[in-house]
Amino acid sequence: MSTVDVLPSVTPAEAQAAVAAGAMLLDVREYQEWMAGRVAGAIHVPMHDLPGRLDEIPRDRRIVCVCRSGNRSGQVTSWLLEQGYDAVNMTGGMRAWAADGLPFENMNGNPGAVI
Repeated sequence: MSTVDVLPSVTPAEAQAAVAAGAMLLDVREYQEWMAGRVAGAIHVPMHDLPGRLDEIPRDRRIVCVCRSGNRSGQVTSWLLEQGYDAVNMTGGMRAWAADGLPFENMNGNPGAVI
């Protein structure tokens, strides 16, 4: 994955609004992180799997990328932009999402945790 000069980014609240308006939330964390806590409706494609699963990422919607802290998702955002996608990084990742009190849950539907 590579980088771009200026990485477009959104806050967790802006990400939530973008998803409500039709954007796709792409969670690039590892499986165990995803199972511990995820945003309802997010699509899970671990960062290392993305090149082989690119056909699952729509080109006609904004893609909001998220990980635990914003680092991996920033790399994915940069790479998706280079592939011609409309992608933005969610700053602070799921840590910021949780700190802002936004809803997320674990695999059993209970309140999620960020690991």
